Amino acid sequence: MREIANQTDPEVTEIIQRVCAELRVPQATYRLQFHQGFTFAQATAIVPYLSELGISDCYASPILKSRAGSSHGYDICDHGQLNPELGSLQDFDAFCSALKSRNMSLILDMVPNHMGIGDTTNSWWLDVLENGPSSQYAGFFDIDWTPVKPDLENKVLLPILEDQYGKVLESKKLQLTYEDGAFYLCYYGLRLPIAPRTYSVILRHPAAELTARLGEQNEHVQELQSILTALSYLPSRTVQSPEKIAERIREKEIIKRRIGTLYQQCSNVRSSLDATLQTFNGVPGKPRSFDQLDRLIDLQPYRLAFWKVATEEINYRRFFDINELAAIRVEVPEVFQATHELVFRFLGEGKVSGLRIDHPDGLLDPPQYFKQLQENYLLRRLDAEMERRTADRLIPAPFGRDTVAAAVQEWAAAELKHAASDRSLPLYVVAEKILCHGESLPEDWTVHGTSGYDFLVAVNGLFVDANHRKAFDRIYHQFSGNQLDYSNLVNTSKKMIMLVSMAGEINALAYQLDRISEKNRWYRDFTLNSLTFAIREVIACLPVYRTYINRRETPAEADQAYVEAAVEEARRRNPRTAKAIFDFIRDTLLLRNVGDFKKEDRPKLVEFATKFQQLTGPVMAKGVEDTAFYVYNRLTSLNEVGGDPQQFGVSAEAFHDQNLRRRLTWPHSLLATSTHDTKRGEDTRARINVLSEVPTEWRQALTRWSRFNAYHKTKVDGKPAPDRNDEYLLYQTLIGAWPDSPMGPEQFESFRERILNYMLKATREAKVHTSWVNPNEAYDAAVQKFVRGTLAHHQKNLFLKDFPVLQSRVAFFGKLNSLAQLLLKLTLPGVPDLYQGTELWDYSLVDPDNRRPVDFQLRVGLLAELKEQIAEAGADLVKLVTNLLSSSEDGRVKLYVLHAVLNFRRRYAALFRDGDYVPLQVEGEKQGHVFAFMRSKGQERIVVIVPRLMVGLTGGRECLPLGTETWRNTRVFLGSDPPLRPYRSVLTGEIISPDDLAGLTLSTVFASFPAALLESGVR
Repeated sequence: MREIANQTDPEVTEIIQRVCAELRVPQATYRLQFHQGFTFAQATAIVPYLSELGISDCYASPILKSRAGSSHGYDICDHGQLNPELGSLQDFDAFCSALKSRNMSLILDMVPNHMGIGDTTNSWWLDVLENGPSSQYAGFFDIDWTPVKPDLENKVLLPILEDQYGKVLESKKLQLTYEDGAFYLCYYGLRLPIAPRTYSVILRHPAAELTARLGEQNEHVQELQSILTALSYLPSRTVQSPEKIAERIREKEIIKRRIGTLYQQCSNVRSSLDATLQTFNGVPGKPRSFDQLDRLIDLQPYRLAFWKVATEEINYRRFFDINELAAIRVEVPEVFQATHELVFRFLGEGKVSGLRIDHPDGLLDPPQYFKQLQENYLLRRLDAEMERRTADRLIPAPFGRDTVAAAVQEWAAAELKHAASDRSLPLYVVAEKILCHGESLPEDWTVHGTSGYDFLVAVNGLFVDANHRKAFDRIYHQFSGNQLDYSNLVNTSKKMIMLVSMAGEINALAYQLDRISEKNRWYRDFTLNSLTFAIREVIACLPVYRTYINRRETPAEADQAYVEAAVEEARRRNPRTAKAIFDFIRDTLLLRNVGDFKKEDRPKLVEFATKFQQLTGPVMAKGVEDTAFYVYNRLTSLNEVGGDPQQFGVSAEAFHDQNLRRRLTWPHSLLATSTHDTKRGEDTRARINVLSEVPTEWRQALTRWSRFNAYHKTKVDGKPAPDRNDEYLLYQTLIGAWPDSPMGPEQFESFRERILNYMLKATREAKVHTSWVNPNEAYDAAVQKFVRGTLAHHQKNLFLKDFPVLQSRVAFFGKLNSLAQLLLKLTLPGVPDLYQGTELWDYSLVDPDNRRPVDFQLRVGLLAELKEQIAEAGADLVKLVTNLLSSSEDGRVKLYVLHAVLNFRRRYAALFRDGDYVPLQVEGEKQGHVFAFMRSKGQERIVVIVPRLMVGLTGGRECLPLGTETWRNTRVFLGSDPPLRPYRSVLTGEIISPDDLAGLTLSTVFASFPAALLESGVR
């Protein structure tokens, strides 16, 4: 760690150094999906199992209070408490204690970008709806109070209605209610607050009626009139001064208490108010009877609307295009503190040791956020040290809060920019950053790496046969008729998202740029329509999720290159659009033209650039991951988050390069192969990859299967449905997801339902024939009929008789791919991450399929049996692994590799954490079918060798073990000057000696098992 400047107190310096030295880097993480069906208590019960498996840290999905019944936890409604559906604080403490008792810890999934607003449990959001811009939480949410549409000024658009507003109102689905001194507008189970100043609209009716009936001198009438007077003096909901806001908060609550007391004490007031509410709520069939309620609703700080209106008029930033998830402004210090307080408390108490940050690309300034995260954690650790010294009655420390804060700032300035690579950060943090092909994680992010999608894409590509790309192109184009160029598909998909799902955001951005252009005579002739069009075109051409340009620093070279490439591509695609408008957008995004504007106008340019950057990520995610990936189905194992389906395979050299870069720059990044967001499970992808090796068999099978199933199709709009592209997707899906073991009637029906649900989601996400926004019921029904017919379980189904021939062959080689992929994940530089349940074969599909309950009892029993068998086998494990391979359908062989390697990794943690990474040279006839490397630290050394492209390696023979007949003369060389001592196979116990040229003969290495972890000098 670098020295802090001399003026910093040496005692503070020592504490900072000690805190950074205490950083806990996980050895292996295990992702748990918490929800009401899997609680803290259930997680506590499996801690012994996870420890025995070799896991060091549980990695939890969001555990703070979310929307009732949430299956994922990303719709947090209250950052200040745990989700009660997961258990109590005591249950959480018991879980953390169970982890700590086994020297394990917990990593939390943090959601700083957005909150759930879909029900009435988010008190911040309800306060905004009640008080508008004067809400004490108005600044917490990213709301545009002066949007493009003037009617929405100082209002929030609430696109929650099932139909047009007028229809919903006159069907009496919007009801005015009263409770405890306050009024609410109810829509099904949703209860929206009525703005306090508009209470007078309601209370005037009973006031007039009671005055006429009881007289002005009646004490209850006078109290009611006094309440109306108090309401008239209530500060407006647009006030901004802290004093007026405080007055409004205080007085409105006093008024509510007065109304509640009056309602309880006076039966006349009670009956009159109840009658007033009944009148306001109208009578179906009498449109004019709803006028009063309509006028009241119009006075609220929100505007109710049909949910489809959100696409064009939404004026709060959302998570992607999800109306129920509103973005928060975590860049505001008060918001940061409020959203992180409980998590920081858990960190300070030692219950949590690290964080995974969800969707940082949605934040205004991601690098600044991560810096703030590390600084705040360090500051709290120093505060805790001061409190400890005081409590222990030690000699008072020669530093106070100001000294500590100054020291942290000084440390941050000197250290944070370079801290990630030399591991001197105080808190373990990984970012859910999606890196596109060729993109690197920004160096100024004070994190330890990504959540692992970059690794997933690369390791998956290692098992795709690039030599068959052209053959696959022909097969796909001929069968599906899909002639789309993928890059053009991405471009059009992103434009469709901007025109359909996110038009409101684009319009707001264009309006903002139009107002900027009006401030300079060079740019003011650009029209709003032309700016809107050009912004869409540039976003559609941006090759990455987002850039990170800010006013503090000169844009990074990579960010400049991305913006310039996007503008150049947009210009190329639109030769009739004036070059000047694209130049203006480029210079504005890169902040090159700031000097062209007056000083008071310059912040607006910076604001535009940051808002633009916050929008490009959602457009990319929705356009690519949730659209193009379901349209371009050439080889669907490549259609993964962060992946580029055009990249047909990854070479061994390219994969080595990525591993070397990670070892040098982000050595503690997570290595994932399955997550809650992946499109397919790791073993599903491993199977589909095999198809890249058998193009001829795949083409022939497609021909047969389409002929067998042709009569299951239905004419929709004059064309057979499903179309050939969706049919092509179905066959790959079945190849990948088909269970290993024979299915009984109930199991088969369950599997068929999974496929039906998947195909409904896939075709709607593709947005070609149907969609979530505008479902085509006829097409949906045709797809469902086709799937049911294809999977009809009867003797006449020729498809089900023929399908197992290719599927079982693919499944055999898919398992070999899976074992090789698993061993790589467990031994390469980085932290291996396991998704729940993937200890056994994982043939899941996209969510919610990959969030099905995990049978932990089965896994606990299998691991216990394995441990007994390992103990009985002693040093000779060949017989055991032979048995596991011969019965591989039960998944025990995967569990065995996982258990053996994770526990080996635990014993030699320093080697895996800090060891060098050396690619190994392979020579011989089958050298293209091998990936090999060495990890070393001091005298400790391991060699990892895995086969790849196994169909080509074996000539298509389903054979194990892989001896001389397969490998011939192929050898792996251990380097120029290695020790020639023997190696021991961690998985088989065999002793393997190098030859005189320091080479390992692969026929020997793979004699008993199709993947090798060899140790030398580790005892």
